[in-house]
Amino acid sequence: MFIGEYNHALDSKNRMIIPSKLREELNGKFVITKGLDGCLYVYPINEWTKLEEKLKTLPLTDKNARAFVRFFFSGACEIEMDKQGRALIPQNLKEYAKIEKEIVSIGVLTRIEIWSKESWIEYNDSNIDFDSIAESMSSLGI
Repeated sequence: MFIGEYNHALDSKNRMIIPSKLREELNGKFVITKGLDGCLYVYPINEWTKLEEKLKTLPLTDKNARAFVRFFFSGACEIEMDKQGRALIPQNLKEYAKIEKEIVSIGVLTRIEIWSKESWIEYNDSNIDFDSIAESMSSLGI
């Protein structure tokens, strides 16, 4: 399980250093793709495989399902970390997430989200009504 928030920066070669507390569960290799809300999603290989299996069951005749699968898989890339836990984020994904230098990685249960620092601050300052969201979670059994 991934938890926590980590602030860091890309190095001089545009590599991201995966925080050590998040690195262990990735086992040296992961899939990175476009996420929702303007961030990137990072999945350990085993979680990516589970997600693939679920998405394979979506009906090809459903326009929204096709659009989501295209969005999600077109940006997907398998990445290997080096021995120091560094990974190069593909340029198209950096552009999608508006990542320049400062980044924030957050653990979100089965995935890691990577945000540009500016986007993360903007998201947190967007006056999201977490009380209302929490109330609506009860309909999901939470």
